Amino acid sequence: MNPPLPKAPINWIAIFALVFLPIVALITIPLYAYYHDFSVSAWLSLFFLLALSSMSITAGYHRLWAHRAYEAALPLKILLMLGGTFAVQNSILFWASGHRTHHRHVDDIDQDPYSINRGFWYAHLGWMLRDYPAAEPNFKNAPDLLNDKLVMFQHKYYVPLVILVHVAILGVIGWATGDLWGVVLLGGLLRLIISHHVTFFINSLCHMWGKRPYTDENTARDNFWLAIATWGEGYHNYHHIFQYDYRNGVKWWQYDPTKWLIWSCSKIGLAKNLRRIPSFNIKKAELAMKFKYAEQDLAIYGHDVNSDMLAMKQRVAQEYDAFTHTLNDWAKLKEQEIQAKKASVAEKIHQMDHQLKVEFQLVEQRLGQHRESLDILMRNVKKSELAN
Repeated sequence: MNPPLPKAPINWIAIFALVFLPIVALITIPLYAYYHDFSVSAWLSLFFLLALSSMSITAGYHRLWAHRAYEAALPLKILLMLGGTFAVQNSILFWASGHRTHHRHVDDIDQDPYSINRGFWYAHLGWMLRDYPAAEPNFKNAPDLLNDKLVMFQHKYYVPLVILVHVAILGVIGWATGDLWGVVLLGGLLRLIISHHVTFFINSLCHMWGKRPYTDENTARDNFWLAIATWGEGYHNYHHIFQYDYRNGVKWWQYDPTKWLIWSCSKIGLAKNLRRIPSFNIKKAELAMKFKYAEQDLAIYGHDVNSDMLAMKQRVAQEYDAFTHTLNDWAKLKEQEIQAKKASVAEKIHQMDHQLKVEFQLVEQRLGQHRESLDILMRNVKKSELAN
């Protein structure tokens, strides 16, 4: 049983934004719809402004500033900063620093700002309603952000910027469409509430509901339906083991519009140096978890880990060791190239790059074969158990 939460002062600003405003929305939106109805433009403003604010959090606050998963040109950074301000989730500095703390101390009930081990309510909303010690700002983990002029400008003038972007965006759209109050209620108030809870789902439901195909060292889950709700952030198990990848959905079929946005920006010169985890590392993590789940299944079905599984483990270990050796040789040659810059070394680099690419593809193929063999092995074990 977890120890009780320490007494902490109420955060009245959070109470206003996260409790009072939803109550206002529950009253005013149905009344306005009853007496005036909403225009098509107001409904469209809800959708497009929700996309702006939510994806400014996922692509900006989260993947750009919290994890440095890619680099953005100044125009894109300004747009993401303004969109993130419009989402009203505190400053980039506060948000990103707290998120880095979450990753470092994930699930720790005393140090993770929104640990799911404190329960759904705490992880989703409760941690913000009081000034708990775990969520106290500590910017020692964000020296890069402290040196970022745009980030610090937003942090210094956060409240005036929140007011300015809301007045500017909602005012212009409302004036242009002739439905100011409809846009304010749908594109402003309702959009804000939805945007908040979409982000909060990542802290709560994404640590409770779904699968863990890459690691079981923490509570983070992958969930396709949550990926739809959270603009691609629902592949949270992957994210917690490979947090510096600009993608969350790494499979071609996985829904990750934030990844597509960042990739598209890179094609028009607004983003660069998109960081990707090598597919070998991803497949190795998947296979390791398959072995772990297989061992658990064998224990349930009353079997010991048999020689077939041990042999597969040994083959994977040998291949990984050989591949690591090749990587080390490649890294040494790269270092020689930097230091010596000799033509003969450069030629070796070129040869090693080609050799590494070929070997990488072969190892990936063998990992795929091992996964298939493991799946067949487990299906046969379960069938034999059912037959008995």
